[in-house]
Amino acid sequence: MNNEADKIKARRRFLTGMGVVATTATLAASAQAQQSSSGRRGFTPTRHEEDNWMDVIPGSHRVFVDSSTKPGGVTAMNYANNLMVGHTTGYAGEESDNAIIVCFRHASTALGFNDAMWKKYSGSFNRGLGFNDPNTDGPFETNPLHMEVSRFSNRGNTIQSLIDRGISYCICNKATQSISAGLARGYDGTADEIYQELIQNNVDGSRFVATGVTAATRSQEHGYSLLYAG
Repeated sequence: MNNEADKIKARRRFLTGMGVVATTATLAASAQAQQSSSGRRGFTPTRHEEDNWMDVIPGSHRVFVDSSTKPGGVTAMNYANNLMVGHTTGYAGEESDNAIIVCFRHASTALGFNDAMWKKYSGSFNRGLGFNDPNTDGPFETNPLHMEVSRFSNRGNTIQSLIDRGISYCICNKATQSISAGLARGYDGTADEIYQELIQNNVDGSRFVATGVTAATRSQEHGYSLLYAG
């Protein structure tokens, strides 16, 4: 009898111990998941007023589409469109559910300027684009992202058409300063004069950010997924 009772007690102690182990393992896994999602246990990024605009954009899904080449800037427009199409057709969602920022930085920065700047600085802005105006077969004298022709690489996804669907744009200020310095060597005006001209002629729905790479990384601190378009 005593042996049987001892066996029952031992089994109970074993099962209790297994429960503790399982509970501990579950808590550890949960803590590890929380740590992975935040990057580091207890880490909270410092917020800056300059980034508050990212939280003003409405939407339950946040994506930052980054581009650093002119062809990549065109692709970024297609990616933004595809994100919305995928959400509406695959998830029965609304386009307004998406908070999407398209960034023009480094070599794609010129895509953030309006037609007047593309006409004035066509020789410089067309470098690295890799294709001509399909209407003239010559260099673009308007921002290519204003083109609506279906055979152009942006597939009809224009600056304005994506604005109408809720897309926002940001432009690298540091790259704009570099472009201004380069233009000053071949056009009339000082680097500062050209810079002042450029920052007053950005495309609709856009804002300047200190650097594109900073905006890309800070966006993730504000809950945006990062998607690189080239």
